Amino acid sequence: MTFRSSLIYSLLCFAQFAPAAEPDPADIRLTLPPTGYAVVGEEMNVYFENVVLAEKPAELRFVVTSPLGQTVDNRWTVTPAADEIGDHAWQVAVYRGDQKLAEEAMTWHVSPAKVTTDREIKLLIVGDSLTNATVYPKDLAERLTKSGVKWTMFGTNRPLADKPEVGHEGYGGWTWQRFITLYNPEPWKDGIRNSSPFLFPPADKPQLDIARYIKEQCGGTPPDYVIFKLGINDCFGANPNELAKTDQSIDAVEGYANILIDAFRQAAPNAELGICLTTPGNALDAAFEDNYKGAYPRWGWKRIQHRIVERQLARFTGDKADPKIHIIPTELNLDTLDGYPANNSVHPNEAGYRQIAATIHAWLMSRLTANP
Repeated sequence: MTFRSSLIYSLLCFAQFAPAAEPDPADIRLTLPPTGYAVVGEEMNVYFENVVLAEKPAELRFVVTSPLGQTVDNRWTVTPAADEIGDHAWQVAVYRGDQKLAEEAMTWHVSPAKVTTDREIKLLIVGDSLTNATVYPKDLAERLTKSGVKWTMFGTNRPLADKPEVGHEGYGGWTWQRFITLYNPEPWKDGIRNSSPFLFPPADKPQLDIARYIKEQCGGTPPDYVIFKLGINDCFGANPNELAKTDQSIDAVEGYANILIDAFRQAAPNAELGICLTTPGNALDAAFEDNYKGAYPRWGWKRIQHRIVERQLARFTGDKADPKIHIIPTELNLDTLDGYPANNSVHPNEAGYRQIAATIHAWLMSRLTANP
């Protein structure tokens, strides 16, 4: 933890928040995915404040029980060794003083640093402005190459002149809904995507046609992996003050997500789909104030984002979950202090984007080494 992190973390505790009543333990709402992923030689973390609903996370104490990694300041961290490849039990208990507020367990899967196959994978990333920035797709591509993976990235958005092979379908401000409803005869306007790449004419009734997208944009070869990183724009304006109203917004978004996911499942039935858990925002109130002038406070977005993650876990995990759909726990390994610029509420800096890439890479390595 850097000096800046330590200083800001202390300020968050003692200066920026008004006193709050003692919470009911249920209000902490600890959220863990069933499985986390790590790769030999690469750092992976769980930032504790990202897994609880707490306005003052530094007042809580987190006790991790696992043979893997160690707790350092506000996170658990591990850089696995080769002899740690495999599955490891992991449990965290959350305390306020001596009172245990919550306890939950998960599994961490450690993959080898390199694949042992010459198979080339086809990858498509669908997302919003975090994807459009192209920092984490580029970093992911570099990590895959380092791991000995041959890859092709599909996508019509290729903004890097020096890396034209890095592509995706990520656009600023986009949502699940926009990918299935936004249609214009002119797909790009003034260099900005003006129509969903997955919708096709006629204009009076555009058709969601993933099979045609695959034929025209992927050379007729379906992707092996489709990664969705959406959710921030969909729900940013939801009502955070009443859980029922937050859920109403998420209900609508879930309906749009189901349509797009089902379309990919039908057109690419052998593809594995990765759903990125919606990432938390900047830990600094000042970043939200700077961006939104009080209209969207940090604590409001934190409550919404935490609920989205709860709903994603409920939707895509459990005994009835589709075995081709996986959770990618991108919210665990994102430093909301040093991983963000001081003046941006939801867009990480390069370090934060690299943490997102590390999580996606670790998930892909778990699939590639399990199914070479």
